[in-house]
Amino acid sequence: MTIHLPQGPYEPRATPLDLAPTGAPLASRTVFSAAHVVADPYADVSPDSPAAVDWDATLAFRRHLWSHGLGVAEAMDTAQRGMGLDWAGAEELIRRSAAEAKAVGGRIACGVGTDQLPPGPATLAEVRAAYEEQLAVVEESGAQAILMASRALAAAAQGPQDYLDTYAHLLRQATEPVVLHWLGPMFDPALEGYWGSTDLDLATDTFLQVIAEHPDKVDGIKMSLLDADREIDVRRRLPSGVRCYTGDDFNYPELIAGDDRGFSHALLGIFDPLGPLAAHAVRVLDTGDTKGFRELLDPTVELSRHLFQAPTRFYKTGVVFLAWLAGHQDHFTMVGGLQSARSLPHLAKAYRLADGLGLFPDPDLAESRMRALLTVRGGTR
Repeated sequence: MTIHLPQGPYEPRATPLDLAPTGAPLASRTVFSAAHVVADPYADVSPDSPAAVDWDATLAFRRHLWSHGLGVAEAMDTAQRGMGLDWAGAEELIRRSAAEAKAVGGRIACGVGTDQLPPGPATLAEVRAAYEEQLAVVEESGAQAILMASRALAAAAQGPQDYLDTYAHLLRQATEPVVLHWLGPMFDPALEGYWGSTDLDLATDTFLQVIAEHPDKVDGIKMSLLDADREIDVRRRLPSGVRCYTGDDFNYPELIAGDDRGFSHALLGIFDPLGPLAAHAVRVLDTGDTKGFRELLDPTVELSRHLFQAPTRFYKTGVVFLAWLAGHQDHFTMVGGLQSARSLPHLAKAYRLADGLGLFPDPDLAESRMRALLTVRGGTR
């Protein structure tokens, strides 16, 4: 039946893609999905209250990702760190998810930041101590650590040397190799000038210097700058054995496919809604079929670019919306009230693009929920 979206009438797809879980790990690439959290819709909270999380649904979604052979990147930007999920909530999320990963044999890496610091200026010593506290939590949980970009460090650092000193201090303390995360200001405006300069060439040099001085403590890097050429340049300059995990939600198919000089692994927020399809595409790549991989993944880029359009930091709204339509949760409520961060036309286009890709296991359920949202938020026309 035709559904009338703000953009016009649309005929929903009748059948989904057949992407049953295999459980088998991926071979040619290491792939993490940065996973969202599911809010408790019946919690009596305000947008600035501590997050109320539906733990059963949140962990069930992680099991869904693991069942397709994906790793889970936990307590990252996609989980609304700093946008509804505070450190107390993130710490519980890390401990619960790490225990679940151990129980099912899933791969997990968790974000280490400084978001427990109170509002206002912090000294470099306080920033280091906050990082150390969170690093200890992640390592005690048995998960791999991802050193996330810190708003507090961006505010406190006076130049590149402060970054070099801070990261050297943390890497010396890490018991296992970590992933370094460079999150661009399009995802978080407070990270403008990270690595000590707004000149990306100078910032890149500082970033690479950290890695060059501690290659045995860096498993890989995650770049989230939405700049494919810069990622390729950095990838080619990494020390041997240090991986590049693309965080580029605009250009991921070409970066994962790679070229004759290398390729990127993946740690992506878009692989939350694309999980089963992304895993299937990488399994095709495992066979050496790059063309087949691109044929599967290239058509998803339009959806990803739509979800991550400016203001990019609100992409989480579209990710959770698609999880609701796909039946991974029973409601479209987000921690921090972020379900209101995208317009009805934006969400309707996301539905149409995702449905066209066959992402919804039950297209009828997705259609009925889309109709309900149109009624509640748009009334009738």
